[in-house]
Amino acid sequence: QEQLVESGGGSVQAGGSLNLSCVASGYTSRSFTLGWFRQAPGKAREGVAAIYSGGSPTYYADSVKGRFTIAQDNAKNTVTLQMDSLKSEDTAMYYCAAGTIPPGVAAAWALAPAQYTAWGQGTQVTVSS
Repeated sequence: QEQLVESGGGSVQAGGSLNLSCVASGYTSRSFTLGWFRQAPGKAREGVAAIYSGGSPTYYADSVKGRFTIAQDNAKNTVTLQMDSLKSEDTAMYYCAAGTIPPGVAAAWALAPAQYTAWGQGTQVTVSS
């Protein structure tokens, strides 16, 4: 059974850092994309970053470029999201998701929640100013 489990959320002050992890289990196919999404209260879920199972390409939302880094450890079936220079507007529930998205698609496609079929339970990130 395919499963995604996130960890690493918490509370930090603006300018601080957090590292989120997502362990993917039960995936027999090696051709899938893992993504990080977030949803703040009253707002739609939005794509933050995504990575193809081979480690590239990677995709980032404009709002996090230069601050967030997505990486994958295939040996551990883990995808991480290093978040630096955090801002209060980064406060949200963060979700890991998996989808059969081929490499080389446009970023808007790779970061669209509708393209993903499996979701984790989420981990809360709170940034205080």
